[in-house]
Amino acid sequence: MENKVDISVILPIASSFGKDFDILFEKAIDSIKKQQVSINELIIVHSDEESLCTKLNSFDFGDLNVVKVLNTSEHTDYASQVNLGVKNASSTWVSFFEHDDEYSFIWFKNVNDYIKYHPECDGFLPIVVDVDETDVFAGYTNEATFAASFNTEIGILTNELLNQYQNFQTSGMVVKKSILDNFGGFKKSMKLTFVYEFLLRLTYNSARIMTIPRLGYKHANMRESSIFWGYKNGKNVLTDNEVKFWIDTAKKEYFFTNDRDIKYEETTN
Repeated sequence: MENKVDISVILPIASSFGKDFDILFEKAIDSIKKQQVSINELIIVHSDEESLCTKLNSFDFGDLNVVKVLNTSEHTDYASQVNLGVKNASSTWVSFFEHDDEYSFIWFKNVNDYIKYHPECDGFLPIVVDVDETDVFAGYTNEATFAASFNTEIGILTNELLNQYQNFQTSGMVVKKSILDNFGGFKKSMKLTFVYEFLLRLTYNSARIMTIPRLGYKHANMRESSIFWGYKNGKNVLTDNEVKFWIDTAKKEYFFTNDRDIKYEETTN
């Protein structure tokens, strides 16, 4: 590899890691191992489940500097796992990763270049290639930053844009650790809109986030064991009122750095 970029990749793995874990995890890690530049460290935050621990302990991570942080009863959800990983990170920048996703092999090289040439930026988003559970292309995410009708500064994520358009992903995002230390990480109480609230909070606090206009990240959308899998398969019913509640709540909560106790009730209007 040419050089090293000062980035910690945070990889949370819940206990419900899915039947295809072995194949997907190997592809995910290979997408890091084959990068044109190396990362500082890979931090895996995981449930202390025996079968998962066995898989991780026997896996060949190659030359990657892997820091494995055991999960606790207080960090069983995705948001809390990411926050715990960030807390343990030793790098200037952190990136959010998922075990069934893949970085393109040029992603960290591109990020490294953008960090050098845009020191005013606090975070970078990839154009996310969404795929379904069969790995078939489903669409793009984060590309709305390039639409003039949504944004006055092309390619930059703003609070005004987020208030108009909610479909953004932090998967693959690279952001300064200091920004999260100052303004907080994901809020587990936000349930379905913790990503949206997080981005609203960062942009409200003037964090400058740029979308890199080259494909950089493949995201498994609605794959088994994902957060939204149960809604897709009818195990839970996502009503219009619930969707509206969580979006409206995100717009109210992003002014607060700390997570607060919030939950949806069917009687909520």
